[in-house]
Amino acid sequence: MKRQNGRLSTQIRPLKITYGVYGNADGSVLFEMGNTKVLCSVLIQDGVPAFLRGKGQGWLTAEYTMLPAATRVRTPREIITMKRNNRSVEISRLIGRALRAVVDFTKLGERTIHIDCDVLQADGGTRTASITGAYCALYHAQAQLHLGKANPLTFLTDSLAAVSVGWVNGMPLLDIDFQEDSSVQADFNFVMTGKNELVEIQGGTEGAPLPWDAVQEMRLSAQQGVHDLLMAIEQSQVTMTALPLSKKQQSFSTAA
Repeated sequence: MKRQNGRLSTQIRPLKITYGVYGNADGSVLFEMGNTKVLCSVLIQDGVPAFLRGKGQGWLTAEYTMLPAATRVRTPREIITMKRNNRSVEISRLIGRALRAVVDFTKLGERTIHIDCDVLQADGGTRTASITGAYCALYHAQAQLHLGKANPLTFLTDSLAAVSVGWVNGMPLLDIDFQEDSSVQADFNFVMTGKNELVEIQGGTEGAPLPWDAVQEMRLSAQQGVHDLLMAIEQSQVTMTALPLSKKQQSFSTAA
């Protein structure tokens, strides 16, 4: 199936990853998937929530927000409304759950990983792009912590990526954009590891129920999409040189 932008039903959007966009962060990435752009940063700081104090292990928390001009209709800043957007809260928790699945907190000591995902431009798949971009930023942070260390801190246990799959005209449509999202019969988000293990599934139909066979087809499409994402990310990690964040940015791009 050919789509309006020329992609096949099995293709992810063009990918661009720029490392080191924040000078003060331990790790940071501008993650671009098609026209969706998310800025992800990682700060690792001393201290853990009260329920973990004295246990000698760390924690990870995440925050997600849409910047005002991320969509054609301006999104008000949450600080102005004095209320967290329910969608932002839900996606923040999803990002945190996803990344905690691939972190060994015993390696951190009593320190907290703070992940911030700011959507600069939204064209569908912002939550999946945020999860994948957050993983890239976390990997970047780990690489930076290796610099000059005799005993480098290695806390990641696996790679991680997320992708959306829509169902339209009796077939799965991988990595749907905003225009496609408005016409699909179902929309699912899959979070998976490099070991092909499942972290989370979110999704539902827009009308009539789907048979389980359709969900199985979407799962297979998602597995291929996550595989393609992680292959591209691995290439970007190989080309990424671990220089001081304040000195240099480095980008990696791939076509669809």
